[in-house]
Amino acid sequence: MRRFDLELLNTLAAVAGTGSLSAAAAQLYRSQSAVSEQIRKLEESCGLTLFTRGKKGATLTPAGERLLEHARQLLDLNDRAWRDMQGLSLSGDLRLAITDYFRPNDIAAVLKRLGYQYPALRLHVSIRKSALIEAEAGQGDFDLGLSMRVMDAKYRRPAAKMAGFSTIRIRREPLIWVAAPTFEWPEEQSGPLVALPDSCSLQQYVRDKLNAAKTGYFIAHTASGVAGLQSALSAGLGFSCLNASAVPADVAPLDCGLPKLPDVEFNLVVPDSADGTLVGEVANFLGA
Repeated sequence: MRRFDLELLNTLAAVAGTGSLSAAAAQLYRSQSAVSEQIRKLEESCGLTLFTRGKKGATLTPAGERLLEHARQLLDLNDRAWRDMQGLSLSGDLRLAITDYFRPNDIAAVLKRLGYQYPALRLHVSIRKSALIEAEAGQGDFDLGLSMRVMDAKYRRPAAKMAGFSTIRIRREPLIWVAAPTFEWPEEQSGPLVALPDSCSLQQYVRDKLNAAKTGYFIAHTASGVAGLQSALSAGLGFSCLNASAVPADVAPLDCGLPKLPDVEFNLVVPDSADGTLVGEVANFLGA
């Protein structure tokens, strides 16, 4: 019986997680050709096609989806065994405050894996706005925070006062104008915008960009959170702007001459006194 190479499985997980060979190459600190060769070897070993490649990147085939589930379990078991041999064990309560723009489609699975790796670690997760996460750091409501910032120098909000706290960048993604594949911009009319309340800084930014570009729009639907916004987009109620990892599978990029958008950056907000092992492990899990 053949045995899987864990390095090849790790590459599979990286490509699946980032959606492209080039993005996975940057994450793995390898060349794109090396990543492509590893995927080729894995497909050859399985005798199956694991990815379909196109202009939008690399998408798992049904066989790839099945193997990814096994790959994650094997990689997690490997990591757990290594930590056990090193005597590394995390326990106790960890209160984590996260923006709901961060990987909403798979964050639950990521946190489940973190819990599996550290069964003695009790996770308490709350969803908050990024500005509040940064402003309330150190007030005792959470141990670690994960916030999002728009990488636009003209818009960037002043850094919150976080005495005793630091930020660690774990992920950077593009912002994308999106809508249902069937969406068509009304001719010579304003476009229907799906939005979040004014308290959302990203939504304020989106409207500022549209106003500056003199792009006509009206608020067609206001959702209470990212999950509601995703549902409204999938239902074809209008267009909006989301970071790449928050775009639902049944929603597509929209190219209607809309203003160019910058990237967003996700940062882990950590106390300077935090245990380095704990912070490092959480950062690795969330940034993978």
